[in-house]
Amino acid sequence: MELEIRGGVRAAPVTGRTPQERQALRHAPDPRDRTADPGHVARTARELEEDGFDSALVVQSSSWPDPWLVAGWALAATDRLRLAVAHRVGAAAPTTAARALATLDRLSGGRAAAHVIVGSSDLDVARDGDLLGKADRYRRAGEYLEVFRRYLAADADIDHDGEFYQVHGARPGLRPDPGGELLSFGGSAPEGVALAARYTDVYAVSPLPLPDTRRRIAEVRSAAAAHGRTLRIWRHVTVVLDDTDEAARERVRRLRRDALRLTAGPAAHGFAEAVQLDRDRERGRADPRRAGSDGADQVAAYVRRSLAATYTGSPDTVADRIGLLRSAGVDIVQLDLPAETDHDRELRRALVARLRHGVRIPAARRGW
Repeated sequence: MELEIRGGVRAAPVTGRTPQERQALRHAPDPRDRTADPGHVARTARELEEDGFDSALVVQSSSWPDPWLVAGWALAATDRLRLAVAHRVGAAAPTTAARALATLDRLSGGRAAAHVIVGSSDLDVARDGDLLGKADRYRRAGEYLEVFRRYLAADADIDHDGEFYQVHGARPGLRPDPGGELLSFGGSAPEGVALAARYTDVYAVSPLPLPDTRRRIAEVRSAAAAHGRTLRIWRHVTVVLDDTDEAARERVRRLRRDALRLTAGPAAHGFAEAVQLDRDRERGRADPRRAGSDGADQVAAYVRRSLAATYTGSPDTVADRIGLLRSAGVDIVQLDLPAETDHDRELRRALVARLRHGVRIPAARRGW
């Protein structure tokens, strides 16, 4: 099966006054403030489609614009691009979300899907009134997906009396376009693997060293096979490109300097409030003994970690490295590769073209 190339659609541009600042701040934590810019949404979606991308993800957070509405705007601006909408369990009843997905899918000619999440930060989900702990959120997600799937397949009224949801006499008036992939799920916890294997069509594997990636893919596909199902595998990759490998490495150094400078300026407090840092603190990644009162140390650590994990080089070099993921069983690669300048877009097109024409599978190298 051909590799699916995925991008991303944001509701508004990254903060920053110039293309160079926006390039750098893509590697910083996302501030909680984000407006909705219709021109940006439409332009980004059209450019992804023109540059050869197959699909795009719309992300979700408690304070950002509604991802279903952002996806609808992007779908209306395109003809071919498919949209996966991040949808957090607990934000709506499963029947309501199922109808939203079916409506968007029908209006777009079968180009919509939902990426189901349980919420990686307890603090962020609490901002929307969800006070369950993560273990309970996983348990609720199983019931949610059961109702979601059953409801969309129903041709007669259904009832459901569960721990988290009660539904009586429910039946959908419309269904998604038949044959498409409707649901994806991520999460490295055993509960996430089990839910993906039982209910979804795509599993989003976490960034891991290559041997661990192979093992995780084998694990989730084996779990799906136990239910008589198959799963496609999706992997997110942050990319820094330039004409040569050395130029790309120099770009990473410049991006790091700029991102550290910009996030330490007058807007530092906004970056320190980012959901990604909430998650780091909850997972114990942040050291409270070192963190400044404004979270500056945490922001700087995030920037360095983000750039250290990038796939860096020329389009050929990065394509070869993605070839290793392909050989491990990845079917969908999401390129976190914004185009702020004409040169950025030329490089992005070159990478997509290289991936479309097949990638070499080089011998494994150190660094994984």
